[in-house]
Amino acid sequence: MMSSQVLVSRPHFDTRVVAQNGSQPPVTNPETTVKENVYAGTSTGLATAGYRSAKYTPEEWLTNNSALLNRALADRDRAENICHESKALKAETYAGTLRTQTEGTKHLGERLQDIHRWRSELAQFIERLNAETHLLIGSRRRLEKALDATEIPFAIATDNLTCRERRFGPDLVVDPVEEELLKEVELIRSIQALLKKTLDQTLNQIRLNREVTQTLEFDWSDKQQAYTLDDQCGRYNNRSMDTQQHPSSAVLQDQVCDEEVWRKFTVDNLRLAEREETASQALRRLSERVLQETTEDLRAQCVTVDQAFIQRCMELSQSKTQLELHLGQILDQIGAQEKNISYLQQAVHDKEAPLRVAQSRLHNRTFRPNIEQCRDQPQLSLLGEASKLSSTVSALQQQLYEARKSLSDLEESRLALEKDIACKTNSLLIDREKCMTHRTRYPTVTVLSGY
Repeated sequence: MMSSQVLVSRPHFDTRVVAQNGSQPPVTNPETTVKENVYAGTSTGLATAGYRSAKYTPEEWLTNNSALLNRALADRDRAENICHESKALKAETYAGTLRTQTEGTKHLGERLQDIHRWRSELAQFIERLNAETHLLIGSRRRLEKALDATEIPFAIATDNLTCRERRFGPDLVVDPVEEELLKEVELIRSIQALLKKTLDQTLNQIRLNREVTQTLEFDWSDKQQAYTLDDQCGRYNNRSMDTQQHPSSAVLQDQVCDEEVWRKFTVDNLRLAEREETASQALRRLSERVLQETTEDLRAQCVTVDQAFIQRCMELSQSKTQLELHLGQILDQIGAQEKNISYLQQAVHDKEAPLRVAQSRLHNRTFRPNIEQCRDQPQLSLLGEASKLSSTVSALQQQLYEARKSLSDLEESRLALEKDIACKTNSLLIDREKCMTHRTRYPTVTVLSGY
């Protein structure tokens, strides 16, 4: 655009005149110079040639003026169009901004609802897992108490076996009581191994429950923080005083995930929590069944051992009674035999005088002279009497020997009976007074169940 300054040029000195007159300008009168300058605009002479060469023609002036008018008109029309477009764009952008802001607020509200829903489910599962872990800790305590309680039956059974080793004689036998005691020891060992295994599984499940609970709590904490931030964002409006410009906040960050990954993360955590909750419940049922079955097995074996002890004590008592009865009879027989021996000794002693008489008579009759020594009736009678007395004494002495031998056998039987009675008494003392008395301390069903 050509400005109006182009049409008004300042008069300037013509250098061509200076070049024709030499290098130095001519010396002029100051007054003459002032007059020339005053009338320079009206001069048509050679001195005004430089001023005229810098001016435009009237046609150029008209063309320039017309161009300025047309351009001003075009600029005014364009400005009016821009104003109309600006008003329309303002209205459109205002409506668009209001719409997008409303949609953003709506989406934030929907997001808050999603976060609240997942946060509520996380809180529910956290509460359920905490309750389940608490119940599992109770099962762990019961298992520990039940495992400790098995030490008492084990000590009782081993003590019974040790005490019964002090039996002696024929009573040191592998009877049903010992067999049941050995079964009880093996049963207690297997139950202890089972309880330890179940306890280890319970401790491991408690650890897993706590790990999953911690994961859910972290997720819940993140969602709680996100809910607080989104709730604050949802409360922002155009009149909020705490808003600021953050140009870089609209840049998508690398660690930002999409909504599907976000939802899947929580769903996976909830599924893991549900799986561990199911495993924990199954383990609690298993623990309950193990405690119940082991308690029943221990009490059943305890009853079996007690019945075996009772039966054995009855057998020992009956055997001892029979032995004592036989011992009484033996003692009576010993007394009778001692009397019989005394009677036989007296009988032998009583036959000595008649035998001496008969032998003395026969001896004296041997001194008869000559023909007088004949076998007369007195001689025959004396011979028969002496022979009969000798055989009678021999029979009595034989009977006395038999009686003394019988008395010796009775004494041996008495000693054997007394020894066996002492053995039975010792066995009854061990089984009844020690073992069965010790077994009265056997834990109850409640203690064996871990309560």
